[in-house]
Amino acid sequence: MRRLSIAAIGPLALVVALGACSQREAISWTPIPRPAPDDPTPLGISYVCEGRKEVAVVYAKNRASVTFGDKTWRAEYHPAGDGFRYADSAVEWSGRDELAVLREAASTRPLAYNCRPVRRLT
Repeated sequence: MRRLSIAAIGPLALVVALGACSQREAISWTPIPRPAPDDPTPLGISYVCEGRKEVAVVYAKNRASVTFGDKTWRAEYHPAGDGFRYADSAVEWSGRDELAVLREAASTRPLAYNCRPVRRLT
């Protein structure tokens, strides 16, 4: 049986270790303010959520078009104290500050949670 030298294994172990680090690396984000609910100018923001799930939201004139996977919902703004809330009969997009959650309206089961804005949509 041949033995592999440490010198031969070293570079491979380094590549494997670096690959493992990049998979667990946290997503960096810069706060992107949501527009005022009554702002008529559409503004799209892409969010990354727990498990690297993505939610795209376009805000305009007391509404939000929320896209998750292959579904898009058109939700209406509802005042929510110190946070925000957009809802329709199927889902609710809500949160406060820079953290949001997408829930099924009937069961309140989260579809995507710990969502943070990562970029503006064009």
